[in-house]
Amino acid sequence: MENKKTFGAYILRRRKELNLTQREFAEKLYVTESAVSKWERGVSHS
Repeated sequence: MENKKTFGAYILRRRKELNLTQREFAEKLYVTESAVSKWERGVSHS
Protein backbone atom coordinates (compact mmCIF):
# COMPACT_ATOMS: atom_id res chain seq x y z
CA MET A 1 0.00 0.00 0.00
CA GLU A 2 2.82 2.41 0.81
CA ASN A 3 4.27 2.05 -2.68
CA LYS A 4 0.94 3.07 -4.23
CA LYS A 5 0.79 6.18 -2.04
CA THR A 6 4.39 7.09 -2.87
CA PHE A 7 3.71 6.59 -6.57
CA GLY A 8 0.51 8.62 -6.30
CA ALA A 9 2.31 11.48 -4.56
CA TYR A 10 4.96 11.46 -7.29
CA ILE A 11 2.34 11.51 -10.07
CA LEU A 12 0.48 14.36 -8.40
CA ARG A 13 3.67 16.38 -7.87
CA ARG A 14 4.86 15.93 -11.47
CA ARG A 15 1.43 16.74 -12.90
CA LYS A 16 1.28 19.97 -10.92
CA GLU A 17 4.88 20.87 -11.84
CA LEU A 18 3.85 20.56 -15.48
CA ASN A 19 0.67 22.58 -14.85
CA LEU A 20 -1.52 19.85 -16.33
CA THR A 21 -5.03 18.77 -15.45
CA GLN A 22 -5.65 15.11 -14.76
CA ARG A 23 -7.24 14.87 -18.21
CA GLU A 24 -4.24 16.46 -19.95
CA PHE A 25 -1.81 14.27 -18.03
CA ALA A 26 -3.84 11.15 -18.85
CA GLU A 27 -3.86 12.02 -22.56
CA LYS A 28 -0.06 12.30 -22.57
CA LEU A 29 0.23 8.85 -20.95
CA TYR A 30 -2.52 7.25 -23.09
CA VAL A 31 -4.55 6.29 -20.03
CA THR A 32 -7.91 7.43 -18.68
CA GLU A 33 -8.45 10.42 -16.45
CA SER A 34 -9.94 7.99 -13.95
CA ALA A 35 -6.66 6.03 -13.85
CA VAL A 36 -4.69 9.18 -13.02
CA SER A 37 -7.17 10.03 -10.28
CA LYS A 38 -6.88 6.55 -8.78
CA TRP A 39 -3.09 6.65 -8.94
CA GLU A 40 -2.99 10.00 -7.15
CA ARG A 41 -5.31 8.70 -4.43
CA GLY A 42 -3.36 5.45 -4.07
CA VAL A 43 -6.32 3.22 -4.85
CA SER A 44 -5.29 1.60 -8.14
CA HIS A 45 -5.41 -2.19 -8.24
CA SER A 46 -2.42 -2.59 -10.58
